[in-house]
Amino acid sequence: MSFSLLSLSSSSSSAVSRKFPSFFSSVTSSPPSTLLSLLRNQSNFSHVASNARIFASSSCSFLSSTCSVSAANYVVPRAFSSSFDSSSSAGDCDGESSEIVSGENDEQGAETDDEDQVLILDDEDITHSDLPQRWDVLGLGQAMVDFSGVVDNEFLERLGLEKGTRKVINHEERGKVLRAMDGCSYKAAAGGSLSNSLVALARLGGGQPIASPALNVALAGSVGSDPLGGFYRSKLRRANVNFLSAPVKDGTTGTVIVLTTSDAQRTMLAYQGTSSRINYDPCLADAITKTNILVVEGYLFELPDTVRTISRVCEEARKNGALVAITASDVSCIERHYDDYWEIMANYADIVFANSEEAKAFCHFSSNESPLSATRYLSHFVPLVSVTDGPKGSYIGVKGEAIYVPPSPCVPVDTCGAGDAYASGILYGILRGVSDLKSMGSIAAKVASVVVGQQGTRLRVQDAIGLAESFSVHCRNKTFWSDIGSDHISSL
Repeated sequence: MSFSLLSLSSSSSSAVSRKFPSFFSSVTSSPPSTLLSLLRNQSNFSHVASNARIFASSSCSFLSSTCSVSAANYVVPRAFSSSFDSSSSAGDCDGESSEIVSGENDEQGAETDDEDQVLILDDEDITHSDLPQRWDVLGLGQAMVDFSGVVDNEFLERLGLEKGTRKVINHEERGKVLRAMDGCSYKAAAGGSLSNSLVALARLGGGQPIASPALNVALAGSVGSDPLGGFYRSKLRRANVNFLSAPVKDGTTGTVIVLTTSDAQRTMLAYQGTSSRINYDPCLADAITKTNILVVEGYLFELPDTVRTISRVCEEARKNGALVAITASDVSCIERHYDDYWEIMANYADIVFANSEEAKAFCHFSSNESPLSATRYLSHFVPLVSVTDGPKGSYIGVKGEAIYVPPSPCVPVDTCGAGDAYASGILYGILRGVSDLKSMGSIAAKVASVVVGQQGTRLRVQDAIGLAESFSVHCRNKTFWSDIGSDHISSL
């Protein structure tokens, strides 16, 4: 059975009407019109019965991955309830300096040798005339500098850290950890989950050696006026991702300390600084009016003020014809800010990126439920759902159905950043006009496999060029890797 977006484009009227954006017709090559038609005309919203229960209700039951579920049994996220049934109810002295960068390449040879020497970006070198007329993708996310080092178990025990966890720390705690790392071998990089995706996308869409125009990629976020902020902006700029936001005066740039032990367990300590506080400033407001796809990083839901900014940015993006994508980011973040996520997803999201555990968290599914079931379910509420399941493969959900995408073969070296790379592949496929879901997923799986097969989270320049070459013919023909086999359609 062939499963392409073309076959799904004849959607009926829906409870949520979404206007077809016109910008692709003149700005991007090979416009993915069938995909956009689908995303903006999602018929399955109308399938929810009037007695649907509220997602947050303690009495709701969960869908079984094997059961046959009628519309009346759907559990509706709280933010959707009013759309379907108005009667429903819900029950700095921490050792940071320019010397932190020792000259080690943070991407294992991907950058030029002089990149690490540049810590402060000269903003006068970037003028308004240098910026493109439109952004293919604009990310709204956390701007964090990563400190990565290899430590032993004794180091973690001495600092009272639980191995393999992610913890938010304050300024003093960050200083304590960095001082303890003094003398250890570690490196700094412009990090962040969304920035990984954007860098990969910018490198894939560099415009050469294929004939398609280069993709214009930007990130808006929050960095301080400290040396780390300059370092972050410089790194992204050299990776062809424009960082649009001005540094916050007297602000402190956020950092993530990644401590890796010999068993490959990563303990992450996040100091948010100003990274989670993003204001709707004139620069961001202007960028939104000329954006094709907006991607919002889930970690931003941590602070209420930023959630309000997200809502306003998404609203303006939709008014200006942009697609809106949301990254899940983290299970614990979803659990803490569940209603905020769904409020944005219900009103604005066209695409959601999640791994299997994050997808289940969105659905309030137990750990025993399958990622396939979660993908199917989420696609009743969000037009296009992308769910990764590690070495087992991935799923793409549309209209209550899901297509299985097998993993691309590789010898795994470092799985960190695999999901970020996968998301970049999906975005690349959309922007290059791929309308077949299997082809799009295969592109994403291939990008992810390349990152998994290397040390580090960033897609290297030369690898991106090679991938773009291999994808170019298939993007033009809207087909990809015909030897993969059947589409593995899963229907409710």
